[in-house]
Amino acid sequence: MNSTPIIAEAESFAKEQLGQDRTGHDWFHTDRVRNMAALIAEMEQADIVICTIAALLHDVADEKLNPSKEAGLLKVHNWLAQHLSDEGQIRHIMQIIETMSFSGGGGAPMSTLEGQVVQDADRLDALGAIGITRTMVFSGAKGRPVYDPEITPRDETLQKEYRDYSKGTAVNHFYEKLLKLKDLMNTPYGRKLAEERHNFMLIFLEQFYKEWNQGSH
Repeated sequence: MNSTPIIAEAESFAKEQLGQDRTGHDWFHTDRVRNMAALIAEMEQADIVICTIAALLHDVADEKLNPSKEAGLLKVHNWLAQHLSDEGQIRHIMQIIETMSFSGGGGAPMSTLEGQVVQDADRLDALGAIGITRTMVFSGAKGRPVYDPEITPRDETLQKEYRDYSKGTAVNHFYEKLLKLKDLMNTPYGRKLAEERHNFMLIFLEQFYKEWNQGSH
């Protein structure tokens, strides 16, 4: 199939849906995930078109940005049904989007290579310098403090705790999610890229605590 028109339309749809986001799930995040997914797909010999469309639409369905998870998935499915005639492709893309989320401590394993690629691309954007800045923006948007030595990291395997943004701190989020991602990467190339970003976050945390504690006795 000629994939250029549908990719352009998926871009427009994602921009329209995510353009006003201020939590770090904006169009620029989606665009980075799309580019990274295409790069990993090329390295791992996955279907670049499926990876690109799934990456472009993955946050349109996110329950954080919709009344419910079901409502978000239905919105994406309806859009795909209008733009793609191949039922198999629609099912594949929907399956990727449905199982991508980290929520609940890691989610179900991806059953296709394309799913693994898109999930890796999304997780890479939660790591490194970009991951740090997105965590701070998200925490600010949800009214979460940067750090409180009295608050310990939570058990993020509990779905209700993962979605309760009022508790916890930005720094705790590193231990609850971000530092776990390196070992959850699916593809060899994804793992390679995650290593450097993971190490940068460790350096950041070391410097953060050093500055936090400087001058205290």
